[in-house]
Amino acid sequence: MGRPARFTHAQLQAAALRLLDREGLAGLSMRSLAVELGTGAMTLYNYVPQREAIDLLVIEAVLAEVAWDRGPYAAWADEVRAIATALWRAVRAHPHAIPLILTRRSRAPAAFEVAEALLAALARSGRSDTRLLVAFRAISALVTGMAQAELAGPLSLQAAESAEDTIARFRALPADRFPQLIGVASAAMRSTAEDEFQASLQLLLAGLEAG
Repeated sequence: MGRPARFTHAQLQAAALRLLDREGLAGLSMRSLAVELGTGAMTLYNYVPQREAIDLLVIEAVLAEVAWDRGPYAAWADEVRAIATALWRAVRAHPHAIPLILTRRSRAPAAFEVAEALLAALARSGRSDTRLLVAFRAISALVTGMAQAELAGPLSLQAAESAEDTIARFRALPADRFPQLIGVASAAMRSTAEDEFQASLQLLLAGLEAG
């Protein structure tokens, strides 16, 4: 009778995501994950056969946080909004995972359920084939794009420069040449990421409803 597994799949997921959040994508490796788990790299190979499997662990861990009210919804747009918002919140919480989600999601079964739910909601608008594909990609791009831009941009809480310093630098620009840039920079100080995402999503949904 073999020895019981030292690590559960959930423990591997949590450790991989914790490491990614702390060290970034460049710090995610077989060796670093082994150190995170307090074991040797050779032992880790018993659980994670190759480097790509670590990426899938991370994607699974992020998408496991995507939770929304399954409805039913009277309007397809309300269901799309619920799914997209849940996905945005999960992705935004782990911005370093975005490149993995964009490039590895077709190999991660955990991504299939969220994708199918979003496609089903969009299909309720009467779309199919290419029109459904375009709508799906538009929503997906908004989710990942806004999460990445907000957390990597100059107004990010993670940025080396404070938001106040950035705004001060923008306000020092010549007002006759950059009035709009100064204006939106000031507006960003009064805005929140949630408000901006919801407003952007509403614009996109309005366009889909009209088209």
